[in-house]
Amino acid sequence: MFFLQGSTQWLCFSLFPFTFAHPSDARTAGRCRDTLKEIQNVKYLIVGLGNIGTTYDATRHNIGFDVADAFVIKHKEVFHNDRLALRSEVSWKGKTFIVIKPTTFMNLSGKAVKYWLTKEKIKPDHLLVIVDDLALPVEELRLRAGGSAAGHNGLKDIEAQLGTNQYPRLRFGIGNDFPKGRQIDFVLGKWRKEELPVIQDKILRSLDMIESFAVMGLERTMNLFNHKSRQ
Repeated sequence: MFFLQGSTQWLCFSLFPFTFAHPSDARTAGRCRDTLKEIQNVKYLIVGLGNIGTTYDATRHNIGFDVADAFVIKHKEVFHNDRLALRSEVSWKGKTFIVIKPTTFMNLSGKAVKYWLTKEKIKPDHLLVIVDDLALPVEELRLRAGGSAAGHNGLKDIEAQLGTNQYPRLRFGIGNDFPKGRQIDFVLGKWRKEELPVIQDKILRSLDMIESFAVMGLERTMNLFNHKSRQ
């Protein structure tokens, strides 16, 4: 039960009765306030992978940038040039989203991810990387808790920098409809006209998944949205 008697001490004591001294103890007040602030201001790092420069705009490989842009625009924020990335900050339902688009180019994305995780004191389980995926059909999205980089250079560098491949990622299917030997051209190419309605729909679903990831957690979001994606 919550005993809100005009004091953060009482709330903190009711939440953590075995952690803190009695709420009437003034020495407890500072720790209680810090604890409640930490609970109420949970941070997430949202990373859209891509390459900087107009040459790469609206290409399959830059879909992570496009999703990050859409998320920031939806919440009426903007990006600013910052260290190793374009950065924005979104506040929504008591959550803080640090949204970055690394300016290191794809192959060095991990450097930006590690820097901003450290700077913002965000745990890897509150990291969400949005990445293009050749292994998924263009109609599909998949949220995963971790796993192999599957040859993706951006994910390889993140894994190398963090020392683990166990971090959440949102895999945005781009398909693999290209002739033998033309993979690079395909990945760095722009969407076909007939694909655009599907891509726009998936971007909107990606925004819902980002928000759900923060509010409902990884497992529940996977169960809800990965199932929908297969339908």
